[in-house]
Amino acid sequence: MSEQNLKTSLLGFSLNSPLMGASGTFGYGVEYAHMVELPKLGAVCGKGLTLHGQYGNEGERLWETPSGLMNSIGLQNPGVEHFIQVELPEMEAQLRPAGVAIIANLGGHSEEEYEEGAALLSASSVDMIELNISCPNVKQGGMVYGVKAEAAAQVVRRVRAACTKPLMVKLSPQAEDIPAMCRAVEEAGADAISLTNTFQGCAIDLEKRRPVFNNIFAGLSGPAIRPLALRMVWQAVGAVNIPVVGLGGIATGRDALEFIMAGAQAVQVGAANFVDPRVINRIYDEMADWMQANGVKSLDEIRGCARG
Repeated sequence: MSEQNLKTSLLGFSLNSPLMGASGTFGYGVEYAHMVELPKLGAVCGKGLTLHGQYGNEGERLWETPSGLMNSIGLQNPGVEHFIQVELPEMEAQLRPAGVAIIANLGGHSEEEYEEGAALLSASSVDMIELNISCPNVKQGGMVYGVKAEAAAQVVRRVRAACTKPLMVKLSPQAEDIPAMCRAVEEAGADAISLTNTFQGCAIDLEKRRPVFNNIFAGLSGPAIRPLALRMVWQAVGAVNIPVVGLGGIATGRDALEFIMAGAQAVQVGAANFVDPRVINRIYDEMADWMQANGVKSLDEIRGCARG
């Protein structure tokens, strides 16, 4: 392994590297602490939280597909207050000494839930909040906040007013217009953007002759979505003046470097953690080796270079 320096600056934090564990695929980080070399990990985006917690979806939750993984977890989580009292101290004890940033991922089903959850997390020791706007708005017939730019901007404005932590907004690929969505959440107060969340897909169980998932549709992640995610990150970088964190199908050092060259400030690694729980180590090493072989000393030298 080479000795290149992958330190990355994000919203005032100096991260060990641009590599983050993506929400929903990395637990709260402590589950991976004995497998991942923590000095190679920039941040952990914890399991998605809702204000009151919820059990998640019934029926099948995971389904493998070529070059991908489908999931219908339904945001099972213990709730914001439980996280602050139980999971967060464990993250503090195991991740903080290694310089790994702690990011809380927050979802909600109404603006009031988002607002109250953000206020509680702002009073905690988390470093940043990642706002998941891919949740259904129960007051508007179940349409997810992340589809229409104005609905997204409205919830971001509410959260921004209640949030004193750096705020990163995680976008859905279902957005009607990615550049317009990015501009809307930036204007509403987002400090950074992360994208993309899972793509909607469908699977049929031939033996049962019915859809695999109770909700029929489920989220697709993994290498299959990487070119699509990279396109959206490219669009986001060109639309806003705030940092963009890219994710979607990253499984190798070369994958991560593509996102950096497209302009991403940092990247999140998701489904690949299920294939290899130590994949963060390998991605870091592959990035460092490529940099050494190509005479690149800092990621800043190549960030956005593909844009010309």
